[in-house]
Amino acid sequence: MNPSSLPSAAALDAAPPLPPAETPWQRLRREFLANRLAVLGLLLVLLSIGAAVFAPWISPQNPYDIGALDIFDSKLPPGSQNADGTMTYWLGTDAQARDVLSAIFYGLRTSLVVGGVSVTAALAIGSMVGLAAAYFGGWLDALLMRIVDIQLSFPAILVALILLAILGKGVDKVIIALIIVQWAYFARAARGAALVERGKEYIEAAQCLTLGAPRILWRHMLPNCLPPLIVIATIDLAHAIALESTLSFLGVGVPVTEPSLGMLIANGFEYMLSGNYWISFFPGIALALTIVGINLAGDHLRDILNPHHAR
Repeated sequence: MNPSSLPSAAALDAAPPLPPAETPWQRLRREFLANRLAVLGLLLVLLSIGAAVFAPWISPQNPYDIGALDIFDSKLPPGSQNADGTMTYWLGTDAQARDVLSAIFYGLRTSLVVGGVSVTAALAIGSMVGLAAAYFGGWLDALLMRIVDIQLSFPAILVALILLAILGKGVDKVIIALIIVQWAYFARAARGAALVERGKEYIEAAQCLTLGAPRILWRHMLPNCLPPLIVIATIDLAHAIALESTLSFLGVGVPVTEPSLGMLIANGFEYMLSGNYWISFFPGIALALTIVGINLAGDHLRDILNPHHAR
């Protein structure tokens, strides 16, 4: 090579600096925001969370304050006003004279809390079981996976119905039932991801340093298994909200005194044939938009973290 063809030191100093390497978080954000459906889903989720968090301040009425209800305002169509003309029921009222819009805001709080708490607890339990089964193997792996296989062989709704028949109604009872229903999904996924990580060099190096099994599992193996588990948790959140609404609609979930989208739909179902469609219709729309938003965001998040699944 001709030395004269090489760039001089002055030219190298004058060259623009190379752009900094893109971090995984920056890549995730860039690819996520590039998909319009994913952004739409995220906006729907944020809108639902915002309505639930700020329900006491943005709701026109506290639908569960008996003193604020007037029985003469029951089953008013959307856009009606109360007897004093001081309040407009934009989505109408139900048979108990509750403002449907306010009931939806309060119902979102219960549905999102039940779904979020149950999925978080199921993720923690399932991850511990899956990691332990993959790391230790042997009879422990066989025993734990047989338990997972047995549970996954039954429909989730059937298991939840049996558990609530034993536990009874209540928000805490529904959360417990959903945790028991969902932990097996995370255990199976965590085991699959941990089996891939167990044979890698950093795990062998940690074992050679005589690090304890808990430290290897939670400090080294778990962070590398989290991406697929987070994707499953995102999608399973929509499933948990839908399952809670189904149980409440069937009358075995949250009690009548608790706001829930499923309970709101059930309260207006008997009035559908009489023309009072709005009592169930608008809570159903709110439930559908929340589930669709979570699924849209979760599907694209899965495609980013695992390009082989991208459509």
